[in-house]
Amino acid sequence: MVLTRDFKETVLQRAQSDAVYREALLAEAVGALLQGDLETGKAALRVFIKATVSYDELSEETGLSSKSLIRMFGPTGNPRSESLVAVLRALQSLTGVRLSLQSHID
Repeated sequence: MVLTRDFKETVLQRAQSDAVYREALLAEAVGALLQGDLETGKAALRVFIKATVSYDELSEETGLSSKSLIRMFGPTGNPRSESLVAVLRALQSLTGVRLSLQSHID
């Protein structure tokens, strides 16, 4: 799905100014990843990263190069689980957003 520049800017601005929206965006990203939708999860994480921290700041926190992080969350990126966990831990630390897991039985 191709997003227009105006839509991307609107999402970024909202994420920068609305803490509840940021939290929901990170939760949606992780939810998509857990459901096996890597493309959507990576796209949501890209927006979250751009709206909250820089790739340089994330690089410093994780010990991963910023170029690797950019590739990891790019359209053809395939993040390793240990790198993804490091990024999620760092994002929570840097932004103050805390993720928790609830299970449901249908």
